[in-house]
Amino acid sequence: MTAQPDLLYTDTEDHLRSAVRSLLADRTDTRGLLARIETGDPYDPALWTSLATDIGAAGLLVPEKLGGQGATHREAAVVLEELGRAAAPAPYLTSSVIATETLLGLADRNDAVTALLGDLAAGRTVAVLALPLATAPGASLPEGGATAVADAAIADVLLVPGSDGLRVVQREDARVEPLTSFDLTRPLASVTVEGTPGVRLADAETSRTAVRRGLLAGAGLLASEQLGLAEWCLEETVRYTRERHQFNRPVGSFQALKHRLAQLWLEVAHARAAARNAADALATESAEVPLAVSVAQAYCSRVAVHAAEECIQMHAGIGMTWEHPAHLRLKRAKADEIALGTPGRHKELLADLVSLPAPR
Repeated sequence: MTAQPDLLYTDTEDHLRSAVRSLLADRTDTRGLLARIETGDPYDPALWTSLATDIGAAGLLVPEKLGGQGATHREAAVVLEELGRAAAPAPYLTSSVIATETLLGLADRNDAVTALLGDLAAGRTVAVLALPLATAPGASLPEGGATAVADAAIADVLLVPGSDGLRVVQREDARVEPLTSFDLTRPLASVTVEGTPGVRLADAETSRTAVRRGLLAGAGLLASEQLGLAEWCLEETVRYTRERHQFNRPVGSFQALKHRLAQLWLEVAHARAAARNAADALATESAEVPLAVSVAQAYCSRVAVHAAEECIQMHAGIGMTWEHPAHLRLKRAKADEIALGTPGRHKELLADLVSLPAPR
C-alpha cells in the first residue's frame, strides 16, 4: 500500500524556516538589492556564506557520510519557500538542489564526485549544471555548453553533459558570457566548452539518468519557491489594501477586491498542497515522484504569476515603481514559469503518465 503523503510542517522545518527568514530579513532589503542589481551583480557573497555555511542549508540533501546534513527534500523545500518570498539572488536551486542531486544520482561515485559533494555541502563550492534553465526533466540535452544557464556567472565549477558523459569543468576553462535576464535576481549566461576539459565523472547513460534526477528534483522544489513567492504577494497585498484608504474606507473593504483576494487565497492554499506533495514524494522516493512534480509545476507556476500580477494591480500606481519590490516578484514568477519545463510541457508529461491524450 502506498503511504499517504504528509503535507504538514514538522517542528524541525519550522525552526529552519525561522532561521532562514531571519537571515533574509537582515540581508535582503529592497533598497540594497536594487542597488546591487543596478551594478549588474545582484549576488551578496556574505548572504550565501551565511545561508550555505552558517545555517548549513547547502548540505541538506547530502548524506552525513559525505559531509552533508543528511536531511531531505522537505527541508530543502522550506529553504526555497523563504528564498522565493524574498526573491533572493542565491544559487540554492541551481547548486544545492539540481547540481547536488545530479551528483548524487551517479551510482558509482569516484573520488572526484565524492570530493565535489563534500565541497558543495560545506558551501565552499558552487556548481551549476550547464543546461538552459528552461530544460524540463527528460528533455534532450545539448553538448558542449548551453545558453540561458542560470547562476553560471558565479559558479566555481560547471557540470557539462556531453556525448562521453558528464564532466566537471572549472569555470575559467569555459567561456561564460552574461546575458540580459528578465529576472534580475537570477542572472543567465551562455556557456561554451571547447574540447574535453575537466574530469569525466560518469559514462553517457549513467549521466543521462543522473541529470534527469537533478532536473526532476529541481522542478519539484521550484514549486516551493513559487509557493513562497505567491504567499509574499498575497500577504503584502492584504496588508496594503488594509492600510490604503479611498473615500475614507480601506480599499480592502471593497467587495470586488475582497473577491479577488479570496480567490487568490484559495489558489495559494492549493499551491501549498501541490508543492508540499512534490517535496514529500521526493523525500520518500515515492514511485509517484514524476506525477507529483508535474502536478506541482503545472499548477504552482500559474499561481505565482497570478499572485504577482494581482499584487502589482492592487498596489495601483506604487506597484509599478522601480522602488517597490513587487516587480521583482513578477519577473521571478514569469521566469520561473518557463524554468525546468513550462506548465504546458508538464501537462503533456502528465498526460503520458496517466495514459491520456495530451490537450491540443
